[in-house]
Order: sequence, then structure tokens, then C-alpha cells
Amino acid sequence: MKQNIIKSVAVLMVALAGTSCSDDDTAMTESTMITIENVLDSKPLVESGSFQGMGTPPVILPGQSVSFSFSAAKNQRLTFATMYGWSNDLFFAPENPGITLYNEDGTPITGDVSSQVRLWDNGTRVNQTPGADVSHPGAAETATKNIKEVNGTDDYGHAYLPASQLMKLTLNYNGNSTFTLTIMNNSGGTNNETPFSPGVWAISYVAGGNLLLPEPVYSKDKPSANGLTNIAEAGDNAVLNTYLAGLTGTFTPLSPVLVFVYNGVENPFYKTGEKDRGMGLKDLAQKGDGSMLAAALKTTPGVKEVYLLKEMDNTVLLPRINGAAGGKVSQQLTIAKGDRIALATMYGFSNDWFFATTGADVDAMQKGDVSSNIGLFDNGTAINQYPGAGITQFNLAGTPLEENKDIVAVPSANEFTMLPATSSIIKVTLQ
Repeated sequence: MKQNIIKSVAVLMVALAGTSCSDDDTAMTESTMITIENVLDSKPLVESGSFQGMGTPPVILPGQSVSFSFSAAKNQRLTFATMYGWSNDLFFAPENPGITLYNEDGTPITGDVSSQVRLWDNGTRVNQTPGADVSHPGAAETATKNIKEVNGTDDYGHAYLPASQLMKLTLNYNGNSTFTLTIMNNSGGTNNETPFSPGVWAISYVAGGNLLLPEPVYSKDKPSANGLTNIAEAGDNAVLNTYLAGLTGTFTPLSPVLVFVYNGVENPFYKTGEKDRGMGLKDLAQKGDGSMLAAALKTTPGVKEVYLLKEMDNTVLLPRINGAAGGKVSQQLTIAKGDRIALATMYGFSNDWFFATTGADVDAMQKGDVSSNIGLFDNGTAINQYPGAGITQFNLAGTPLEENKDIVAVPSANEFTMLPATSSIIKVTLQ
């Protein structure tokens, strides 16, 4: 009897062991859909700002100058506006789209660029003789004309010297895609002697070789708008400065997205505090090309599936522009318990920044919005410049300048600008 009981227990143990082994060997798999979106509410201006004199009131008198600094890439232009102070509604500004900053070969332009400034009639007041008492422009007769260049004489027969003889513009290059423009008031002793008012300046992003906002301050042959009249009539730059600030911020595409499923405890392609592993992340972070990294991951132990996702029409994932939806890609993944999901995509308008899953990556069994698992990192392989305004940024027709540093997280408040939260740029969903 005792032997029968022992035999029965042994049979049962073998049966249970067989069941357990079967569960391990045939782990249940399921599918999940990953969707990556560029949800950035983009802005067309990479930088903007204001300038004014040092006195009270803060005008730039004859013989005085004012300077401001900015970053720019090839094909970007600098524009500004300041009032011809002793007028009813005249202002100085470069002809659109603005001052040329680089030669065709990519070398920065320096020195005297005064030939690029013009004098414009805002079209909202009847002009008086230059230098007449125009301290109260509200008393001047109103007009309803479009903005027009003043070339020698205005519509009322008043004579003006070329703007380049009244205003000297000097451009200095500070290195690493940064410039300083100095505006000197040279009008003293001329028939057009005048102070210059506080003004505004702006730099537009370039995408696909085109300026996103080529006329941010004024449009020739169109009515004055957005606070320019306040400058042209009263030298008040506050309204236009606020308008331009509202158009200034972040714009970046995302490169084709590398997505892979793996089973392991540690991300197999990067780690903060370490240097690039030479698997191809450098190409993704600098050029948006994830093909080398994808090939390396396909032969990495524990990696089960690798995808390089891109939009059919644009390849890159564009941000939201003027309310239109941003780029989006999706992929069905086969997963099992214990699997992790990782991804990487380039911050397109950078030298070598990339978005990637953080820490232990994403548990493949999660559902919903997992954007909180995404971080922005500096790959440490190229010298950084202002995002979207760097002459050596690959996606702005540049060649990255090599460096050899550890991979680190990019803070929102970095050395160049204030970035929105990562989740306001890239959204990742599992369903």
C-alpha cells in the first residue's frame, strides 16, 4: 500500500513538472501597437529680441551705438526695425528676408553690412519735413497707405539720404554660429539727423532650405501690422516685441524612429555616463540615420525585433505647424512577459541630440501613454550649437564638429535655450 502511494505521488510530481516546463517553453506571446508622434506645437522664429539706447529716454542718439548677439545657420537671415525718430512714421529695416550672414561656401560674413539697411514709410501718417517738430505724431494727419521704401524722396517730396549713410551696421562673428550686430547712428551733421528708437530683431527657422517666416516684422506693399505702427509712429517696441516673442520657440523634426523589442535587464545600445559604443548611435544622433544601429541590434543577443519607422511622404516626423497635426508612425510588435521596448530618434535640429527610452526602458506589457519613459540626450560626439541655428548641424547643410564626451541628459534649461518638456515634443503610446 505504501509503495502504491509513493508511486502515485511520483507520477503526480512528474505530471506537474511537465506542466511547469511546458509553460516556460511556450511562453504566451501577444501583440501590441506602438505609436510615436511629433506633438510639438512648433514656432517659426528661432530667436527674437529687442534693443534700446542707454539713456533716458532709451533712444540711440547720433554718435551712439547699440549691439545685440544671436545665433544663425546658413540661409538664415537677421531682420530688425527701429524708428527714424524725427519723423511721423518712418522706420529703418533690412529688405526682406533680412541681412545675409554667410557666404555661399558657409564662411560667416563680417564687417560693414550697412548696404543691406533701408528706410521705409509705414503709411499711417502724412510725412513732414525731416527734422521738423514731430514730437507729437498723433497731431499729424493720418494716412492709409501700404508700407513703401523711401528711396531718395517720399510721396510728399521730402528728401532723404540713403539709409546706409545714416546708419552703420557692423557684423562680428563670435564663433560657434554666434554673431553680434552693432547699429551705429551716423546721422549727425546730415540733413537727416535723427535719433533711433528702441527696436526689435528676429531670426527665422529654415526647413527644407526655406525660411519658415521670411517677413516677421513687415511686408512691403502691405499694411503695417502686429505693433510695427507703434515703433514707426512713437518708437514704442513693446507690442511688436511681444508679438515676435509669441512666435519664438522650438521647431524640430524627428528622424525615422528606431524601435526594438528585447529581453534583458539593461538597454543594449547606450547608457548615460558612458561614451558612444560605436554601434551606430552616432549616425542616428548626428544625421538621423538609424540603419547602422538597426543592423547592429539585429545581431545583439536578447534583441527579438528591430524596426526603423518613417512616414511615407515626409520620411521625418514634422512637428505641428499652424495647428496641423505632426508626423506619426506606428508598428505592431510581438511581445512576451519580461520583454522591454526601446526606441531612439534624432532631435533633428541639433548637432547630436537624440530622444530615447530611459532607465530600464518600457515594459512591453504596459498600455497607454508611456511618454514619461522618454528622455532627451546629448550623444557627446559633436560640438553643440544653438538648436536650429548651427552652421555645423547636419540637417542645416552642415558638417558636425567632432568631440568625445560621455552621453548625458539634455536639461530643459540648457546653455542655449529653454526647451519644452520632452512629452510636449514626442508622444509614445502602446495599445
